Amino acid sequence: MSAPILVAGGGLAGALMALLLARRGESVLVLERRPDPRTDGYFGGRSINLALAERGLHALRQAGLEQALLDNAVMMRGRMIHEVGETPYLQRYGKDDSEVIWSVNRGRLNQILLVAAEAAGARILFDQRVEDVNFDDRTLVAVDEKHGSAETFQFSRLIGADGAGSAVRKAMAAVVELGERFEPLGHGYKELEIPAGDNAAFRIERNALHIWPRGGYMLIALPNIDGSFTVTLFLPNAGNPSFATLTSPAAAEAFFQTDFASAISVMPEWKQDFFNNPTGMLGTLRLDRWHLDETAVLIGDAAHAIVPFHGQGMNCAFEDCIALDHLLADADTPFARFQDRRKPNANAIADLALENYVEMRDQVADEQFHRIKQLERRLADAFPTQFVSRYAMVMFHRVDYAVAKYRGAVQLDLMLQWLAQYGEPERVPLDVAHAALCAALPPFAEA
Repeated sequence: MSAPILVAGGGLAGALMALLLARRGESVLVLERRPDPRTDGYFGGRSINLALAERGLHALRQAGLEQALLDNAVMMRGRMIHEVGETPYLQRYGKDDSEVIWSVNRGRLNQILLVAAEAAGARILFDQRVEDVNFDDRTLVAVDEKHGSAETFQFSRLIGADGAGSAVRKAMAAVVELGERFEPLGHGYKELEIPAGDNAAFRIERNALHIWPRGGYMLIALPNIDGSFTVTLFLPNAGNPSFATLTSPAAAEAFFQTDFASAISVMPEWKQDFFNNPTGMLGTLRLDRWHLDETAVLIGDAAHAIVPFHGQGMNCAFEDCIALDHLLADADTPFARFQDRRKPNANAIADLALENYVEMRDQVADEQFHRIKQLERRLADAFPTQFVSRYAMVMFHRVDYAVAKYRGAVQLDLMLQWLAQYGEPERVPLDVAHAALCAALPPFAEA
């Protein structure tokens, strides 16, 4: 019997990768460091909410799991903006409910994927910590976290889907230069919660991603199907205010009462959450090299961890899985071709995610931002085959991230010129805009 394809990591990307491979008849073994979440509960270590967009939905569609996921998700039509002292208002993501994103529980999605992967024939072992990899012999040593025993596994190919702290990446780096660099954001995050009301009622608008933008920092809340909201505070690590200054109950009370009074009115346990929950780290991981010949390859956060502000970490990782599965089925050098195809797009979405943090915390309440969004809608309605907003390209289409980044930059430059010249979005002549767009960009082509 030939050695299996070994997937290190049974999280979202690893479980989907295993499912896709097993459905094609491949022998697949998954080693996951954590306990089985179906019996021991989910210990994600990061935010339990994810924003699922078209790229992720497409991957789940390919795996036959789209409806199972949507049955466990909450639609978010747009951003509900909470300015200080103002009535909250909704900024729609798209033109209607055909352009929305979905809030999904990370643990529940992981369990759905694990069940499907096993049903397709993948073998999954939990509590398995990768200790050592011999790429020449194609063997991997894993230690059972519960019993302390070690076992050696043979593999035909190794796929590292074991997250930003990847043990497979560490093993690869010992034998080949990966060009690894981590770019810290200088901001961290803290998880809080808005609990469900009576009879699982939502205490704030259900179908929205809520944002309390405050300049250099922000609070966000994503809905859960049980009526609660997962709340995340994003704040600088140093300076004032920062996690370094909010070390006493008095300092935290003054900060939250000043900036987030409307939020803490529906968060009865916010103080306990703030002081008991860990402060998470944020940053961007980039590699020059994702693979070791055709022996091992990295996918998802193991290859390209990004900050969460465009909601694309999972979506991008799922795209990795679809691309790699196709290449493993059809290509002579799948790992090399996978890197060539996906790395420029991973770098692009990493850049866009960083830019979106500034937009979310600084710009969503800004008048110029509103004018740009109004002009975007006008142009998209008038020229749907020529103009698609950058946000829509990322969230509602599957065009390459690198293409979305480039087209978005060209379109923004043109819109800023027109607004400077004509003042208001409705005064921009559509014939002038169309001629300039056609001269600058080819028609929009879906992936």
